[in-house]
Amino acid sequence: MTVVITVCAAMLGLPFGFAAGELKVGVYGGYFKDSFDKHIFSDFTKETGIKIESVAEPTGEAWLVQLEQAARAGKAPADVSMMAQVAMLRGQRAKLWVPLDLNKIPNSKHLLPQFIHRYPDGQVDGIGAVAWYITLVSNTNVFKTAPASWADMWNPDKKNSLGLLALASNSFLLEITAKTFFGGYDILGSKEGILKVMNKLAELKSNVKLWYRDEGQFQQALQSGEIPMGQYYHDVAGLAAADGHPVRSTFPKEGGVNDSGSWAVSRASKKLEEALVFINYMSRPDIQAKLSRKVGTAPTVRRDATDLTDNEFASVSSDIEPIIPLYQIYTGELSDWVNQKWTEMVTK
Repeated sequence: MTVVITVCAAMLGLPFGFAAGELKVGVYGGYFKDSFDKHIFSDFTKETGIKIESVAEPTGEAWLVQLEQAARAGKAPADVSMMAQVAMLRGQRAKLWVPLDLNKIPNSKHLLPQFIHRYPDGQVDGIGAVAWYITLVSNTNVFKTAPASWADMWNPDKKNSLGLLALASNSFLLEITAKTFFGGYDILGSKEGILKVMNKLAELKSNVKLWYRDEGQFQQALQSGEIPMGQYYHDVAGLAAADGHPVRSTFPKEGGVNDSGSWAVSRASKKLEEALVFINYMSRPDIQAKLSRKVGTAPTVRRDATDLTDNEFASVSSDIEPIIPLYQIYTGELSDWVNQKWTEMVTK
């Protein structure tokens, strides 16, 4: 029996003498967490013996704050968390993330280079979990025709109809507005330019019914038609539509916003070995393809390493050039000023 266990452990990339334990994994709540629980975590446990306790993360910076506060007390609300890129960079400042040894994550060889996240000194602190798109979503009962452009949100017939992400650093509405109305991102290179973009965004105020921090709150309102349009995650909207809800996700002509989450391990975690096994498992091309099929996310590994068909890949991604977040705006020297002006001019 010992021989069998040792062979299985070697096949899975488990360290010699590894004793399967438990791992707390933070993922975004709602449909996303439900899909991971159903399609991913249970199979991981069957294969490795490591039990997963999934933890629903709030969107935005709230989870990062919780992790930082807990780490100062030597505690980890989750051992491994799926972190957005702005939160990854902010966590770096506090050295919140444990450096990861790529030799213990052999499947990292399949990842696209941009999905290996590093500290300034080159140490790896995050591994690409999933990529996703923020798109323009609408209720098909209320709006029979799909919107073609992000500019549709500014139309007078959208008064009191929109649900938008509440933070500059997770809505990326500055980038959306810059590409839609100002010909690209160059205008965001100065305070004066950012203020021009915010003034354009301020024109949206009468059309916004909800600046949301809770994905579930907007999702329910979108499905019921109470808030029939807004920005949301393409993968989650697709899951809702597959469940029969009157929801559509549209890649506008300016592109969807392409963002991603990284697996990161809190320095307070005592489960680094289990975390590395988990991250290695999640980096397998077949698991990334499964995520695309079951959760609706875009793969972080090379497409040619997966067996996704053209149609399957198209359902989670788009050939339209994406809007790329300018993360430095939200983490650099202008970040406090941007957040202050965002509140004063856009969401207040």
